[in-house]
Amino acid sequence: MSAKPSKVLDEVLAANRDYAASFGDKGKLAMPPKRQFAILTCMDARLDPAKYAGLAEGDAHVIRNAGGRASDDAIRSLVISYKLLGTREWFVIHHTNCGMETFNDETMRRLLASSLNTSTLDAKGWHDSGLDDGSREGEFIDWLTIHDQAQSVVDDVTRIRRHPLVPKSIPIYGYIYDVGTGRLEEVAEATEAGRAG
Repeated sequence: MSAKPSKVLDEVLAANRDYAASFGDKGKLAMPPKRQFAILTCMDARLDPAKYAGLAEGDAHVIRNAGGRASDDAIRSLVISYKLLGTREWFVIHHTNCGMETFNDETMRRLLASSLNTSTLDAKGWHDSGLDDGSREGEFIDWLTIHDQAQSVVDDVTRIRRHPLVPKSIPIYGYIYDVGTGRLEEVAEATEAGRAG
């Protein structure tokens, strides 16, 4: 006997049917991004890169992870983006009020060791229900938390710029998206660090 579909699943599939019904010529879009740039940004649901950067389908690559950090996997995607698909400019965009600012590696490791259930946040910090067994596997992950938003943008742009697989010809811009206003604010030090050379 199969489980009853969730409300979210039903909503997603209904939305997809509507989208597919008016898909039109989008199936003919080329694989390389038409505007030849990529964005590395956070997975936060409040960020819509298509809207804040004026993107249509096929325009750009958007790489997302927790915090929009320059992890090994994000850099892997950026390298594929230019090497095989021709992007020529990159943006690193973090944002205000990011969840990655609310904990550190030790907090995450403690929570995971306690329980794999979803934790809760209150004025005193993160707490775990402890309703099941946890795992110490979190000890082996760098969670790439954020303590200073502007500095994290500088650090990520600098890491990408110095990576041996990233050509010096690609400019890398650093920005912070303000979740309260929708504006992109440049982190000048990051953009300077990402200057093409």
